[in-house]
Amino acid sequence: MYISNIKIQGFRNFVNNEIEFNEGVNVIIGHNNAGKSSLIKAIGLIINGDASRRLEIDDFSKSTSLIALQTDPPKVIITLTILQSPEEDLNSDDLVTVANWLTKLDEPYEAQLTYTFYLPIDKQADYISELSNCTTKDEAWLIIKHQYLRFYTYKIFGGNPALQIVADSESLQKFDFQFLNAIRDVERDMFTGRNTMLRDVLDFFMDYEIKSADESVKSSTQKYQEIKQLKSDFTSKAGVLINELQSRMKAGKDHILSYAKQTGATFNNAEPDFDGTISDVDMYSALKLIIGYSGLDIKIPATHNGLGYNNLIFMSLLLAKMQVNSDGKYLGSNAKVFPVLAIEEPEAHLHPAMQYKFLKFLKENKEDRKVRQIFVTTHSTQITSAVSLDEIICLHNENGTINVGYPGKTFPDTAAGKKSKAYVQRFLDATRSDMLFAQKVIFVEGLAEQVLLPTLAKYCAIEMEDYHIAVIPVGGRFFDHFLPLFDKNKPFTIHKKVVCLKDRDPERKLKTGGSFTSCYPFQFNQEPALYDYKDHVTDKITEYSAHPNIRFYGQNHRKGKTFEYELLLNNIGTDILITEYMTNRSELCTLIDFHKAKKLPVDFFEEIHKSDSKTKFMEAIEAITDPSWTDEDKTQAIVAYRYLASIGKGENALELANVLEENLKLPHIAPAEDPTTSIRTSFVVPQYIFDSITWVCQ
Repeated sequence: MYISNIKIQGFRNFVNNEIEFNEGVNVIIGHNNAGKSSLIKAIGLIINGDASRRLEIDDFSKSTSLIALQTDPPKVIITLTILQSPEEDLNSDDLVTVANWLTKLDEPYEAQLTYTFYLPIDKQADYISELSNCTTKDEAWLIIKHQYLRFYTYKIFGGNPALQIVADSESLQKFDFQFLNAIRDVERDMFTGRNTMLRDVLDFFMDYEIKSADESVKSSTQKYQEIKQLKSDFTSKAGVLINELQSRMKAGKDHILSYAKQTGATFNNAEPDFDGTISDVDMYSALKLIIGYSGLDIKIPATHNGLGYNNLIFMSLLLAKMQVNSDGKYLGSNAKVFPVLAIEEPEAHLHPAMQYKFLKFLKENKEDRKVRQIFVTTHSTQITSAVSLDEIICLHNENGTINVGYPGKTFPDTAAGKKSKAYVQRFLDATRSDMLFAQKVIFVEGLAEQVLLPTLAKYCAIEMEDYHIAVIPVGGRFFDHFLPLFDKNKPFTIHKKVVCLKDRDPERKLKTGGSFTSCYPFQFNQEPALYDYKDHVTDKITEYSAHPNIRFYGQNHRKGKTFEYELLLNNIGTDILITEYMTNRSELCTLIDFHKAKKLPVDFFEEIHKSDSKTKFMEAIEAITDPSWTDEDKTQAIVAYRYLASIGKGENALELANVLEENLKLPHIAPAEDPTTSIRTSFVVPQYIFDSITWVCQ
């Protein structure tokens, strides 16, 4: 069996949400305050018998209205659905545990547990009367906190909650819910035998070679007798030590006890003395965990290690403890049936490489059935990139409304859908999986846009960090692979705003046959009788123009080609784009000067160094017959073409970003006290970039 579903009503930021779980590993991700910790808490309220099940006033959802509060007392309802595992043996203890909670008898069976935190009926009339005069929600909540919260009680119902049959505590105790929260510190004495958890683990694994022997080799009775004899032998040997201790302290003991006689403690023939025995269990307190280093004669106490390392050790001990708790031969009817491990932000103390190792370790333990179900909440892109899309559950909180996304379920069950899912799975490395955590996403074609976009946003008076936007480069042809993750019109998706910045990249092909090839913007639609034309962005802009959460933006005008090409067209009157290490720097500076001087295209051709590709470009310029392409348009195209050919996109973007950032630090106008101060160079952000940033930040 496994927890397949949870429904949460009125608990913290969950107003009314339903979340589905995997049988094995569940990696729960989301931005801050998305509800990850609250989700784990909700599970624990039902199956964690060691934690308090009473709630505080801040555990109620505050999204309810004043009228609703005045009509009915607020309550929390959490329902877990437990489903039969595909390969489960119906003769196992699983079915016995949930038998009284079944809501579906046919295979696969289903059972339900429902936690309800509510105000008893006998207090509700007073409650409604008291709150009828409230004028604000704050006033109502204050009255609930101080006058009615103490009357609240909880029940856990098994089966159909409408029948209100209280789940028996004995069956609930069969769940072993172990939770490690993010703000944790391993106690300094945790790695000594005085610690309760370590004592339990040591006691279980003591004489393990006997306990774990196959029944065909050694019967249970034989095992019991052997272990009993070992314990007896140990006590006998320990008795010799006790006698030696008694002998060494005889004189001192007589002196100590003389004070007892003087104080009257020997009244009525009472005589204080010292005696005792030592069992193997008593000796656990003398043990402490040490770390030895292979090949080196070095041993140090575990308490002297780093917090992250000790947390790994602690988690391994915790898993060992869960194995102890679920061993029926050792604990009999007290054994747990369903061990569940929940870990909050394991990355809090672990190096990125150790995060991957840790996750692999958890999966192996799940496969060995030492843990039946695992819940991990995380902000770590390292962990996200190491698990499958099917294991990820994404919580997204937008203006107080929680949306739950299941990345592995968003792709259609078609050949194209399977191809996209496989591509995204391979694509999500530790950097790119940030798209699943951010509140908003901008997909771009390459490194240049990724590097420059945050700086361009500043020229639009927007700090992208304030909006938690991830800029993800995905390549020009692969946008469609990622959109199923976020399409609000489809089920299971992550409802966050997504912008796709796509280059126009005009193309044409002969009507007589062949394939589409790149063409210059000034060649587009110039010979419709001879060529078919298309670009990469117009159809996408139209298709997504009314989409609820996805938009495409690009150079949607006749001069447009690529991102860098557009930067130059919008800033051709300045040399701010001409960075220090750019190839053909002097040539570009000359061409910009020619443009300022309004020289003709033929003058530009004289300045450009000749090559086959450059010759073809110049011939194409000269072949323009469309009168709407003026000499000004042509010279702009020449400069943009040479600029695009002169940059290594990633390297130039890094250098240009630095230049633009330094430019932002300069004043618009030189101060009166020092008119020689450098002032900011005018820089124009392309309109489609401005529009995209503005839309995603709305």
